[in-house]
Amino acid sequence: MMHSDYKAQKEAFVSNLTGSPIGDIASVSLIMSLSVLVWSVCQSRLRLFTPYTPVAYLIDFLLNCVAFLFATTIYSSSPSLLNLFLLLPAVTIYLKSSPISHKHTTRAPIQSKTVKSTPLDSLPIKPSITHYRGAMIVSTCVAILAVDFPIFPRRFAKVENWGTSLMDLGVGSFVFSSGVVSVRSSLKDQVNKTHQRLSQRLSQRLLGSVRHSIPLLALGLIRLFSVKGLDYAEHVTEYGVHWNFFFTLGLLPPFVALLQSAFDVVRSYAILACILGASYELLLDRTNLGAFILVAPRTNLLSMNREGIFSFIGYLAIFLAGQSVGMTVLPRQQPARKGASKNEVLRNSILARLIILAGIWSLLYTFSTSYYGLGLTVSRRLANLPYFLLVTSFNCAQIAFCYAIERFCFPDIYKSSTKEEEARRCKGATSSILHAYNRNGLAIFLLANLLTGLVNMTMPTLHMRMLESMGVLIGYISVLSVVAVVLDRRNISIKL
Repeated sequence: MMHSDYKAQKEAFVSNLTGSPIGDIASVSLIMSLSVLVWSVCQSRLRLFTPYTPVAYLIDFLLNCVAFLFATTIYSSSPSLLNLFLLLPAVTIYLKSSPISHKHTTRAPIQSKTVKSTPLDSLPIKPSITHYRGAMIVSTCVAILAVDFPIFPRRFAKVENWGTSLMDLGVGSFVFSSGVVSVRSSLKDQVNKTHQRLSQRLSQRLLGSVRHSIPLLALGLIRLFSVKGLDYAEHVTEYGVHWNFFFTLGLLPPFVALLQSAFDVVRSYAILACILGASYELLLDRTNLGAFILVAPRTNLLSMNREGIFSFIGYLAIFLAGQSVGMTVLPRQQPARKGASKNEVLRNSILARLIILAGIWSLLYTFSTSYYGLGLTVSRRLANLPYFLLVTSFNCAQIAFCYAIERFCFPDIYKSSTKEEEARRCKGATSSILHAYNRNGLAIFLLANLLTGLVNMTMPTLHMRMLESMGVLIGYISVLSVVAVVLDRRNISIKL
């Protein structure tokens, strides 16, 4: 009976989807990449952000924070116009000026006087990944408060059951980006030819992962008690009565540790992610699980939190897919040997592999939702197979775009002879604001949640006019940016 109710509700929602068309979401999301492009062109051609003066900070802030805020508010009906406003200056500056040599860079890396030049790192810190993660955190922080104002279009807000939106993609992207950088330690072990991490006993791996989970689970409990204690408005259908996003993030490390045993057999995070996502979709469609999540009464702890508990499977698949991309993009690209064929050069190119990965994931998403394929519908509430594939393809494309910008504007970053020189070049090719957001991303996200609650408890956000709303939102993102940059300047990293 529940299975038929689930099917009936699905058909009813599919006939009247909420959320945004994929093209609309892509047009708004393009703002993030174009902002990075404008910043990169200005830096590579004009050295506008070296030295990093107050004026440079203001331009950095306008490009990488305010631009996305405008895209989701006053330019939400015409994001293409804002894209054009960003693209034209970038093209003009690029055509009218020449690249500046790295010798003019005045910012030097921090290093000890007693330390000699060291060899190049096999896992360099890449500006493209910093820009991708920093922009994702900025957009997430903007959206969680902007959604409470009428100036933020409802089509960008989280969808109830079926369909997708900008904020739906943001949640999955946060998990995906965490997966991308989480493989750095495993890659270091491979480079150093120490397989200690892989050979550790399961109990040891779980113990280490639990240590990483405790702060996040504690934040989840704090959020739970504060929301219930302050009677703060919440959507029960988002994660459940007691569950929240911090619980999802906190439980990822232990389950990834458990799946490490499977990785010893299936040597591909991408295949593991697909197996997990497909198996979960089979359970949703071939059993009563889908009906239970959507229409069952909330009578016990499991049923009260069923959305958060079961959608965790989909988020775990997204995290594994992020790890698979991290295995591709984080290592240093090896130079092609002399006389190598074009095919060999392409196989060796990280950008080419990223484009291919984005294409494969996009084809899988299209097949899962197409009438001639599986005919499924995206559901962030279920975190089902199409949602997993959409988030993965979207983020692969974003990373490929950022990496292409890096290679286009700063082609000589990885041609340094020493690690210190490369660090200086990478620093000169990285937005200070996006670097600061990326460095303390989870702490800034937590602060954004606290400020969002404070604003909603002290202001009638749903009844504020455009100028008032924009004033509050710009002030909010300004506070977050100042805190992030100050922490970075004082060399403070808050690990949660």
